[in-house]
Amino acid sequence: MPARDYSVLICVYTEDRWDQICAAIQSVREQSLACTEIIVVVDYNRALYERLTAAMPDVTVVENTDAKGLSGARNTGSALARGEIIVFLDDDATADPDWLKFIDDSFANPAIIGVGGLTLPKWQTARPWWMPEEFYWVVGCNYLGMPASGAPVRNLLGGNMSFRREVFDVVDGFQAGIGRTTDKRPLGCEETDFCIRLAQRSPGTVLVMDHRAMVRHFVSDKRCRFSYFLSRCYAEGISKSQVTASVGSGDGLSNERAYATRTLPLGVLRGVTDVFRGHPSGLGRAGAIIAGLGMTAAGYVGVKMKTATAKPDQAPQFQTT
Repeated sequence: MPARDYSVLICVYTEDRWDQICAAIQSVREQSLACTEIIVVVDYNRALYERLTAAMPDVTVVENTDAKGLSGARNTGSALARGEIIVFLDDDATADPDWLKFIDDSFANPAIIGVGGLTLPKWQTARPWWMPEEFYWVVGCNYLGMPASGAPVRNLLGGNMSFRREVFDVVDGFQAGIGRTTDKRPLGCEETDFCIRLAQRSPGTVLVMDHRAMVRHFVSDKRCRFSYFLSRCYAEGISKSQVTASVGSGDGLSNERAYATRTLPLGVLRGVTDVFRGHPSGLGRAGAIIAGLGMTAAGYVGVKMKTATAKPDQAPQFQTT
């Protein structure tokens, strides 16, 4: 029997991911440590809601009643969850059989209020030859440069994260004005904003990554294109700008400064060195790091410039529930 009760939340929005959604739900069903409930939140897609309701009688399927988008869907699911621990899994990810067991191991420490796991890419075909591990966040996975397993972290990754229920009494949900709402622009960082606001309101907050708690994140061929890589980096810059407007640049960019000044230069150096060792793909990885950093910076600076020149009534507004 579990030491704690777990509610697993999966947010969905498109029937195009039907096979991935079914695989995600099945992976939760097959956990060595059973959860109390599986909640699937459908983001304003009535046809998908009806299809899931008919196909998944053992799953709690609900429609998003909050703002459209991932943040609103997570808020809807969190409000309904009955478990002591609320766990989030992406709709295109599958959890290893002992995923919840290892999350539960970490929560045995009462000082820990949030636990993330190791998210690995599951390439539809193969990893692009130019893709640097430093940029695996582009495809929703853990990336090179993150803290070691068990070390405290500033924020968790949204596709594989969990929090004690009382966290949601401290932070008023995920920001409706931050993160993804459509496929047109791959925004993110709603979980980063959530974790930072939690730390600001509750000093001493401890969040950790337990790399034993693994999930496999499906990476489609579309997300393996260099054009998607650039658009995702640009969107990340926009998202970081939104986060800093919410929590301040000191906390909002604390990890990013070290990443940009230490992790990425080392990645470029490794790539160039690999070329001299007979691995020409190293040049592609080095170039992708430079291009990715440039696009992220462009997205960030672009929003800051628009905000600085906007009239007061045109300034970005962020909402919470």
